[in-house]
Amino acid sequence: MSNIINNIIDRIFEKWFNVQKKTSDGVQSAKDAMFRGGLIVIVAILIVWISIFLYTAFYYAYMPSMTYVRPVHLQFRACDQEKGVKGMCSFPSAYVHITNKQQAFMVGQPYKVNLQLEMPESPANKDLGMFMVCAQMRSRNAYMVAHSCRSAMLHYRSDLLHTLKTLTFSPMMIFGSAEEKQNVVLELFGNFEEDQSHPATVLHIEIQSRQIEFYSASVVIRAHLSGLRYLMFHWPILSAFIGISTNLFFIVLVCILSYLHFSTDDENMEETFNYLKAEIEDEKDSKFTGDTGADTSSTEDVSLLDDVSKLKAEKIPSTMEPLEPIISKTSYVEEISNLIEE
Repeated sequence: MSNIINNIIDRIFEKWFNVQKKTSDGVQSAKDAMFRGGLIVIVAILIVWISIFLYTAFYYAYMPSMTYVRPVHLQFRACDQEKGVKGMCSFPSAYVHITNKQQAFMVGQPYKVNLQLEMPESPANKDLGMFMVCAQMRSRNAYMVAHSCRSAMLHYRSDLLHTLKTLTFSPMMIFGSAEEKQNVVLELFGNFEEDQSHPATVLHIEIQSRQIEFYSASVVIRAHLSGLRYLMFHWPILSAFIGISTNLFFIVLVCILSYLHFSTDDENMEETFNYLKAEIEDEKDSKFTGDTGADTSSTEDVSLLDDVSKLKAEKIPSTMEPLEPIISKTSYVEEISNLIEE
């Protein structure tokens, strides 16, 4: 009776331990699955952010600044009013500092340099007709990089059109919201490219007329885009999607190839270890049974020691190898050495 009770108790404990072991194994497998899933999610997020960062860095390094606007403060020599001469006695000119230290233009990128003149529709400007504007692009050491001269004039308007416009906009002109003026735009340089040996820093502008009247002037520098830069600027969303997707593809490809490389090394190391272990065990069995001679056993021992020495040489890996292959190789070499010593 006591044996039956003991058998029942042993079976109960055995089933209990089996259930406990299965439960612990299930919990451990669930933890491992959660850990692997979390690791995959973290790596995926990291890869996406790296792709976005690489495209953003490429965009700001490859794309030039689109527009520069610099005010032009034209200066001239005034005439001596005591002698009855009024107005300007020299051509109005100005030096415009484009940049102080860093380069304003990107090498190899063409730019358009325009001069905007705000001129009143005064009788002096109407009688002026055409006038010349000359510009010189100079470097820091006063080297002339480029030179150009352009002609300009006010847009023609007949007396009837001027009268109708004045009558139409007279309420706004009275309250100051509109003025009788024109914005004249001159293209000084249509395809200016930076000279890397002489970077342009100063723009000299001269209006070759002493009867001209103007309110203000400014220089507008715009980048003339073409090719990939044109696509990236005018279609930014499509360009960003293609660029980030390309970065993702190559980063994921590198990660997969690296994983396959290291996993293959681990498998080769494990196969080598199993082969050497089997050879050592066969050698021990042959020594005990006396099937092989002394010369053969010594020769095989030497070959096995050579294999172990090769593994020991691999025990000091390069700095680029991960930690797990180092540990696995070290454990394999130590175990094989212990088997040979036995």
